[in-house]
Amino acid sequence: MPPSPTDPLDTYRSKRDAARTPEPVPGRAALPAPASGALSFVVQEHHARALHWDFRLERDGVLVSWAVPKGLPLDRGTRRLALRTEDHPLEYAAFAGTIPEREYGGGQVTIWDRGTYACTKWSDTEVLVDLSGSRLRGRYVLVRTGGKNWIVQRLDEPAEPRDALPTLLRPMLAVPGALPADDAGWGYEFKWDGVRVVCYVDGGRIRLMSRNDRDVTVSYPELHHVGEALGSTGAVLDGEVVAFDHEGRPSFSRLQQRMHVVDPAKARRLSADVPVAFLVFDVMFLDGMLTTGRPYRERRRLLDGLDLGGPHMAVPPWYEGGGAEVMLAARDQRLEGVVAKRIESTYQPGRRSRDWVKVKIVRTQEVVVVGWAPGKGRRGGTIGALLLALPGPGGLHYAGRVGTGFTDATLTHLAEQLAPLGRTGPPLAGAVPRAQAVDAHWVEPRLVGEVAFSQWTADDRLRHPSWRGLRPDKDAADVVREH
Repeated sequence: MPPSPTDPLDTYRSKRDAARTPEPVPGRAALPAPASGALSFVVQEHHARALHWDFRLERDGVLVSWAVPKGLPLDRGTRRLALRTEDHPLEYAAFAGTIPEREYGGGQVTIWDRGTYACTKWSDTEVLVDLSGSRLRGRYVLVRTGGKNWIVQRLDEPAEPRDALPTLLRPMLAVPGALPADDAGWGYEFKWDGVRVVCYVDGGRIRLMSRNDRDVTVSYPELHHVGEALGSTGAVLDGEVVAFDHEGRPSFSRLQQRMHVVDPAKARRLSADVPVAFLVFDVMFLDGMLTTGRPYRERRRLLDGLDLGGPHMAVPPWYEGGGAEVMLAARDQRLEGVVAKRIESTYQPGRRSRDWVKVKIVRTQEVVVVGWAPGKGRRGGTIGALLLALPGPGGLHYAGRVGTGFTDATLTHLAEQLAPLGRTGPPLAGAVPRAQAVDAHWVEPRLVGEVAFSQWTADDRLRHPSWRGLRPDKDAADVVREH
């Protein structure tokens, strides 16, 4: 005979086979009598196809359950979606383990919090409870908005004050220079040949912002694991997105293939062919606490304590003192250089500070593209060279031409980017040598790129520049001359 539809666990049993899953699957029997004392609750962190938190309240012999995609809010007034799911047996409150991949809800389950609760209202459309757990202590309301959709919200202030997760924190910037003459009070990190990104983590989901406030989350789908690694911990992390070559060295040219992608399907394909990693070197916000006012040493301690790691994420080491040795190691590994940071320095969002000094091995310079010259011979019909400028007194000043370092694909992309920017004259404050201006096609100074070069000439021109790529993460106003 078919089971009685009145048993609240029938749906739960129909989705599980005790022979294939470690979850408790009790047989049909009389449900336990309603508890006479305190009622229990549990929150389980569930790394299934999509990370979520399962919120379960003991009632009438079962665990009434909701899946909360971003976890229960810790701050008053924050509203989050909660999806009503099937009732679970009381034994499930103790379950932690791995559900096989092909089974319903396949993935790892851990107990995030548990405790008791008092209920002040329970209806088909509203549930009001007071939780007493290790992490969750306070009054919460669940309100049904339609079908299986509910909203969960905290009603009271947490016992300990919490800062709200910032919506925008711009990265702190370093000044170019040499190694400090005295190592005392300085820490050193390797300089990575990538693109600066600030990562916002909220409820296991990430948002990636470039240095010029562009949302680049869609460009790097493999970095979603950063959110899963932090789970319910809210954070704002500062770091570098880096692509590596076949020898395991950072490759800015390979990263160029990823930086301009805005199509999600293309980004997913490229993530398999040209994977990137997020190298984290600072934390600006952590678990309800703004950390920008704390010294560098303490921020690194907090960051190291997160134990972040995996195929697409790492926290590179830092070294207290020994700048010359760190620089030598960077040279041996053919890295870009090092960054020296004052150990007692605070984090100054959006500011270029002498508390951070970047010391380069390979000389590179960000440049503003102000024009182009047509190619000859094999490059006939396309770009032969780019005309470059740097900010200076009164505006942009000519800095030379670059005609090497381009691939055919790069030239095609540059032509597409420059086509709508044409103008009749140079957007420059100073003069341009006649020989270099005679065949120039001038453009609005909106594109920023990067070149490698050997040295500066006496008239402030780049000597032997080679094109490294566009920098869509930077604006023309951000460009400064590297000494």
